Amino acid sequence: MSRRPESVLVLVYTRPGVYTRQGQVLLLQRADSPTFWQSVTGGLEAGELPSDAASRELLEETGLHATLDDKMVDHQSSTLFEISGVWRKRYAAEHTHNREHLFSVQLDAEVSVQLDYGEHLASVWLPASEALERATSPTNKQAIKQIALAEQLRS
Repeated sequence: MSRRPESVLVLVYTRPGVYTRQGQVLLLQRADSPTFWQSVTGGLEAGELPSDAASRELLEETGLHATLDDKMVDHQSSTLFEISGVWRKRYAAEHTHNREHLFSVQLDAEVSVQLDYGEHLASVWLPASEALERATSPTNKQAIKQIALAEQLRS
């Protein structure tokens, strides 16, 4: 069975602190493509709402729990992009594009995460500007600019 061409991106980041002007952004290194660094991402299951997928993926990939009633923000935006690279084979031939819904979770400080080593090899907390450089996908870079870097400008 092929995947549904709809997914979520959950940007996990910290507030700018007393000792640093920039907040930190959590990035994960993919196991199936070790040069690929990203935020929490994942596909929607049949009948699943984007917000439910965001909470589920966050828990599965990091061990962190957040919902829209708790710490998660639904940015009410999504991006349509072409499916390419190692991910193309996961989808039916007629599904050439994926719609990615944007969510974020802001924490007060960095926390340890529990990785699913079947999906990710490592995690790292980086200043937002460094995370922007390391993140691989254009949609992830845009999320870091729109959310984490914008937060530091407001602080």
